Amino acid sequence: MNAISNSFCWRSFALICCFVLLLRLPFLNQAIQGDDVYYLAAAEHAQMEPLHPNHAVIVFLGQEVSLRGHPHPPLNGWILGALLALVGDIREVPFHAAYVLFSLIAALAMWSLARRFSERPMWATLLFLATPAFVVNGNSLESDLPFLAFWMLSAACFVKAVDGASARWLAGAVISMAPAALVAMQSIFLAPVLGAYLWMRRRNWRAGWLALCAAPAALALWQLSEKLSGAALPASELAGHLQTMALQTLAKKAANAVALTVHLGWIIFPPLVWWAFRDVGRIGWIVVGASAAVAAYADPNPLFWLCFATGVLVIVWCARRWREFEAAWILLFFACALAVFFAGSARYLLPLAAPLAILVSRRGRWLPAGFAVQVLLGLALSYTNYQHWDAYREFAESLPKETDGKRVWINGEWGLQYYGEARGGLALKQGQAVRPGEYVLSSELGYPTAFTTGGGVLTPVAVREIRPALPLRLIGLQSKSTYSTASTGFRAFDVSNAALDRVKLSVVVEREPTLSDLQSGAPEADSHIVSGVYALEGRTRWMAGRAVLLLKRPDAASVLRASVYIPDSAPARRLSVSLDGVEVASTLCPGPGMCEAKSGAIAAGAGTATVAVMVDKTFQAPNDRRELGVVLAAAGFIAP
Repeated sequence: MNAISNSFCWRSFALICCFVLLLRLPFLNQAIQGDDVYYLAAAEHAQMEPLHPNHAVIVFLGQEVSLRGHPHPPLNGWILGALLALVGDIREVPFHAAYVLFSLIAALAMWSLARRFSERPMWATLLFLATPAFVVNGNSLESDLPFLAFWMLSAACFVKAVDGASARWLAGAVISMAPAALVAMQSIFLAPVLGAYLWMRRRNWRAGWLALCAAPAALALWQLSEKLSGAALPASELAGHLQTMALQTLAKKAANAVALTVHLGWIIFPPLVWWAFRDVGRIGWIVVGASAAVAAYADPNPLFWLCFATGVLVIVWCARRWREFEAAWILLFFACALAVFFAGSARYLLPLAAPLAILVSRRGRWLPAGFAVQVLLGLALSYTNYQHWDAYREFAESLPKETDGKRVWINGEWGLQYYGEARGGLALKQGQAVRPGEYVLSSELGYPTAFTTGGGVLTPVAVREIRPALPLRLIGLQSKSTYSTASTGFRAFDVSNAALDRVKLSVVVEREPTLSDLQSGAPEADSHIVSGVYALEGRTRWMAGRAVLLLKRPDAASVLRASVYIPDSAPARRLSVSLDGVEVASTLCPGPGMCEAKSGAIAAGAGTATVAVMVDKTFQAPNDRRELGVVLAAAGFIAP
């Protein structure tokens, strides 16, 4: 019997490993995607400062920020940094091949848990591996799979330790919790989740309770080491970013809650969940039906209301059976996710794939059919994802030769930023001036930032519309998918033939100014702004501490004036104007309201004039990272 059992285990082990490889090998050449670029920046910085990869400085959403405030600790940066040192350069295939290890660790840890909690451990494991977020996000270099691997390994070791009061397995759990903590802060959720199992099975085991402190202790030690190195606490840096970007507002949290409920509904193929959790009770079905009706009223697409109702079904079913460990795992982690997260991404709930797969596998009359649909969907979404990011790589690599030796600015995030910088481009900062003769590589989808053209005209050179072969969307210009973020819609994914993104290479062509007097809301304003003036908001434009304009000199004597509006929140009180670098007018403004500085008489001339408008003080408004001075109303030459 032992020989038969051992043979079965080895066959199961081999089958799981083969299935993981079948999921990963077709996507080894996956292009750099999503937040990969930020982790790779940490890896590159680790070559110079190995102990502090998160001290890298990046341009994010047009602003220069430090990764000290990154929501993830440095372990993923260390892993990628070690690969970079070993390989010698960032190369997609060897990097992704190395990350297959984390998929294998997660899969085998799931197999261990499934053997403990399910009568069908192989089906439970396969359902876990077919989770769309596992299939798709396992092909990235972000921290999700390393975190999942250490989370699952911690859970598997801890369950074995509690069941057998084993110090050896408990040590394995502690050793796994430490890297889990250093790869993702949500590792602290291990304490309540595994604490529930300890309470249910061996509540008087003091060593077990002490072991649950491993993840919080590892995070605390990392924070302390950063502080002792002379840097600010990462937690305080992160809190500053969250406040500045308004990521923890009530509206964000509500959207996050809806999105996470949707994702909870499609961790496992919804019909399987409905069949497995059909005994939710009369009141439970009333709650689920009401939630489906409300969701269908908001968006009749079943990718929203069906998934939302399925997520509610899972919550209600688990609430009725909260004394069971798998149900407690789901409830505790989901509650923590609602409290901590803000973007509502599907990958946030990857640790819930294990208990859900175990629960569904116990009542799995339709497991083969549901598993087949789940696998096909996951691979289809991965293929769409591959084509999206590969299009950025191809477009950046096909830049015309005339850009060689020229300044190329990258106006977009994610893979476009990485491949653009790999070609020698520089990330564009908000409000930056792009000079005539310089190029801009931009994405409509990738959070482009406002910039000025330094008196020139932005002219397209090459345009590519990204439209994957399959009509599936994880993200897109007209997509209502909440797969990556809750900011565009609440569907688990979307079905659409619309363009996913449009990427463009443009050049700034020099053009002589046509206006001598510039109203900030004029249609021609952009081509006269050199720097320091932000995008039009309604009929007004904010300026920074110094705005530079390129104007046409009038052919008659005139005066140069600048007119600004000082809001109540702006501290600026001195307004000055210079012409070709020489100050020609200044005034003290009495307080909030309109203020104007006007020069003496200026002789007629020809050609162009460089006009600078300056204020003495700037500030930052809540939830706005820009340097703000005053609102620019008008500037230019007028009759005496």
